[in-house]
Amino acid sequence: MQAAPNLFSYRQYWAKRFGAAPVLPMSRQEMDVLGWDSCDVILVTGDAYVDHPSFGMALIGRLLEAQGFRVGIIAQPDWRSVADFQRLGKPNLFFGITAGNMDSMVNRYTADRKIRSNDAYTPDGEGGKRPDRSVVVYAQRAREAFKGVPIIVGGIEASLRRIAHYDYWSDKVRRSILPDSKADLLMFGNAERAIVEVAHRLAQGEAIGEITDVRGTGFMRQGLPEGWLEIDSSTVDEPGRVDPKPSPYADEPACETTPAGEGQVVSFHQRPKKSDRAHAVVRIPSYDQVVADPVLYAHASRVFHLETNPGNARALVQQHGKRDVWLNPPPIPLETDEFDRLYEFPYTRMPHPAYGEAKNPAWEMIRFSIPIMRGCFGGCTFCSITEHEGRIIQSRSHESVIHEIETLRDTMPGFTGTISDLGGPTSNMYRMRCESEKIESACRRLSCVFPDVCTHMQTDHSSLTQLYRKARAVKGVKRVLIASGLRYDLAVRDPEYIKELVTHHVGGYLKIAPEHTEEGPLDKMMKPGIGTYDRFKKLFEKYSREAGKEQYLIPYFIAAHPGTSDRDMLNLALWLKKNDFRLDQVQAFLPTPLAIASAMYHTERNPLRKVTRDSEQVSTPKGGRQRRIHKAFLRYHDPENWPLLREALKQMGRADLIGNGKRHLVPSWQPEGTGRSKARRRGPAKHLPHGAKAPVVKSTAGKKTRTGKRR
Repeated sequence: MQAAPNLFSYRQYWAKRFGAAPVLPMSRQEMDVLGWDSCDVILVTGDAYVDHPSFGMALIGRLLEAQGFRVGIIAQPDWRSVADFQRLGKPNLFFGITAGNMDSMVNRYTADRKIRSNDAYTPDGEGGKRPDRSVVVYAQRAREAFKGVPIIVGGIEASLRRIAHYDYWSDKVRRSILPDSKADLLMFGNAERAIVEVAHRLAQGEAIGEITDVRGTGFMRQGLPEGWLEIDSSTVDEPGRVDPKPSPYADEPACETTPAGEGQVVSFHQRPKKSDRAHAVVRIPSYDQVVADPVLYAHASRVFHLETNPGNARALVQQHGKRDVWLNPPPIPLETDEFDRLYEFPYTRMPHPAYGEAKNPAWEMIRFSIPIMRGCFGGCTFCSITEHEGRIIQSRSHESVIHEIETLRDTMPGFTGTISDLGGPTSNMYRMRCESEKIESACRRLSCVFPDVCTHMQTDHSSLTQLYRKARAVKGVKRVLIASGLRYDLAVRDPEYIKELVTHHVGGYLKIAPEHTEEGPLDKMMKPGIGTYDRFKKLFEKYSREAGKEQYLIPYFIAAHPGTSDRDMLNLALWLKKNDFRLDQVQAFLPTPLAIASAMYHTERNPLRKVTRDSEQVSTPKGGRQRRIHKAFLRYHDPENWPLLREALKQMGRADLIGNGKRHLVPSWQPEGTGRSKARRRGPAKHLPHGAKAPVVKSTAGKKTRTGKRR
């Protein structure tokens, strides 16, 4: 994988003389106190401003400040006029715009498209403080406020909408967010490298329209630059034989090509030599084509995901009208020393003082947590982590993590000695990566752990185990909990890690996500079989007994995922009953933009394999009634669901499961006053084995709300 300039190798901008701000200013009065006449960069976000590295705008803002730039924050502006976008004046370099830590549509709507009444990223959890599709709206208002100022969009909302995508909330394919927002530049993924390079180049007088070579960015352009080869992706999925499990390491055929001229186009049967790959762009079907043809949409999704490895990805281009959306290859992952320094900035770790005594629920969740890594090589099709953060794991050093724990201990009001989470998107992938950099750079697999853990993947947990021990040994720390997502298929390969985890870091309940029990939906999710969960459960219970602790696993499951039949959900319900699980809150599949499962949902095709006119079709629960039935199976014990389940069981020919015995799923009788409302009764999230008492668990980290896994 090619090297990239160190994040902190750039010469600092002249405004470094002002030093670091106590908090990044949100008003002209604060700017006056700092002695600023203007901001170099203004960041606009849909979240309330919390000066904490778990909040994207704080991390990016402090990073730019460390480069010498003066950075202001406009948090949750009133989008109905331009006044709020003018409050800090005109930025000297650019507006940076994001919806916040969550996609604005996921933030505002449930999986049933109902508006949420609250917003965890707003003071006191108040809802309605951000518009739908916030990035587009904010970009338009910023353009109106100061014409001619470069607009750069980023964050998870922009990342997941960088090409034409299925939009669940409008039930149609929408254009890339670039033409809709009229932004000059889009930065996808964790954009530290891109934002620093672009900021310095703009400061040196380069025009935003000339900056077209930065990895991890997208923009609009017309025509193919001179010296580039254009590869027509549509030849990949022409009807033909389908190889169900092609080798991900097979060499790509190369053609004998002459030096490229402007606009030269080749097919996949005439691919350029590897020496030409840096100037090869893959043209995926246009916006109009993917709107009209589900097969081409599924094909475009597959090609997009195959071009996400920073070691071998090529640029992508997709026509929108008379212009193209051009996406450069993904950014080079951060090195450990660069990643460490992101957490050394002078954060207050608190909400901005302007919010007074108002509570910020998202901050309350993460205030005592420590992120140790980012990225995920699991490739779960319903998850947006890999589309945003990538598959290459980036990890902090032990020293950096311990230093942050000590800082939290010494500076954070209310710290009682408990670290609520030491993790990340997938906590036990810390420091894991391919055993060979050469293989890693060439690999095009969509997952390193499905259908089984890759033989080249290093799964040693020893460094993570050592980090846990060091964290527990920090003076003043009484307890370190692990609340992030755990890949139990990796953990079972290191029983010593499970023993360490269970003995010292489980607060009575450990949440894990088998997601389903049946092979059909698990195959479409790219998740391991339930047998792996059973192996983990045995080790979990064994080490809990040895530690003298009564502890429970709390499994998560998804209803109505593509590839799930009514019978699959029935079998899952029977498994839950057999294992005495009574889930209180359940999750229905929510198609997020760009996710592979969303492509399955929209097209009813399977992009996990070569897409052709005759390739596998995927049955997808879409109707409201079927989705309610699938959710009801997960809550088979709730009397409100019994009438719906009785009807479904009869239609499935399984009326034998209706009755009052132990072998029955639902009783034949109905308690008075129940079963009339479709709405599920509200209550705390228990997910408990039947008979277990509800835990008293302190707030846990909210990492999953930034990359989109448990939404």
